[in-house]
Amino acid sequence: MGSASAYHFARRGSRVLGLDRFTPPHEFGSSHGETRIIREAYFEDPAYVPIVQRAYVLWDELEEVSGLRLRVETSGLMIGPPDGTLVRGAKASGDVHRLPYEWLESREVARRFPALAPRGDMVAVWEPRAGVLFPEGCVRAHLSLAARAGAELRTDEPVVGWQADGLGFEVVTSKGRYRASRLVLAANAWLDRLLPGVRLPLTVTRQLLFWFAPRANPAHFEPGRLPVYIWETEPDRFFYGFPAFEGEVKVAPHGGGQVSDPDTLDRVVREEEVEAMRSRLAACMPDAAGRYLRAVACMYANTSDGHFVIDRHPGHPEVLILSACSGHGFKFSSAIGEITAQVLLDGGTPHDLSLFRLRW
Repeated sequence: MGSASAYHFARRGSRVLGLDRFTPPHEFGSSHGETRIIREAYFEDPAYVPIVQRAYVLWDELEEVSGLRLRVETSGLMIGPPDGTLVRGAKASGDVHRLPYEWLESREVARRFPALAPRGDMVAVWEPRAGVLFPEGCVRAHLSLAARAGAELRTDEPVVGWQADGLGFEVVTSKGRYRASRLVLAANAWLDRLLPGVRLPLTVTRQLLFWFAPRANPAHFEPGRLPVYIWETEPDRFFYGFPAFEGEVKVAPHGGGQVSDPDTLDRVVREEEVEAMRSRLAACMPDAAGRYLRAVACMYANTSDGHFVIDRHPGHPEVLILSACSGHGFKFSSAIGEITAQVLLDGGTPHDLSLFRLRW
């Protein structure tokens, strides 16, 4: 969100300073792991659909301008019980926005995508436009183009705090002090530390990403054969994954996770955690549960309702509180960067942001 915001402010001619406590792209936050899903029939709420549709346009523009490969269309499957949160929500978004999709019974899923083995009581919503973003490349593209447009980017420089002084804002970092007329706070897992006195319903959790080699039928997992997918195997218990890029199947639980401090996150992945993921694969995608390759930890910054935070500071309307995306925000970042510039430069945006207001 921060890199996209820097780009969209800079391209409009604003004088921009971007600050990061690390050097992005990096593995210490929520924007790494080689691949991210982008999908249109959004089960979380139909209100997200117009924003993700704009994000598709902006990702393609960014890809063209940067010359980097940022997105691959694979189609997507939402798999679970017909009355579950996932399938019911994806269908609702498809119906509200008249999106192209297909309703597939479990036998049809297994026939068309032999890597998958859904239970007989499961169905799926298949959507043609879903696919994969490459997050490190996306962050790199936003930052390089922001810098090309004149943004000053300072890395390995944590923000210590900020204050209003009547003329604007002073931002204090580990290395200096800076002044600005507008602020965007997009620190995600660290967001509450930049908002003393603001009641922020935020919980940070440790989330694991796993890579396995298929144990059989590797051709079934190739990007041309297998879509991106999300499974609801039990009520409101999800995992998601990708086709095999370079022969490696990436899968991950969605939600849950150990409540953590972002500065002391446990990044060691244990054997029992690998085997727990393997057992979930064995039930749904048996051939994916082959040799364990690697795993990494990331973080979700979760709000109490699972929706994003995009809202002005209650005491300082020139400060925009941004992110806390509950583990499903990366795909939107190209559009949210544009929205951020619209809100702070134009006074508003064409998008409906009511779902993302802080509940004070």
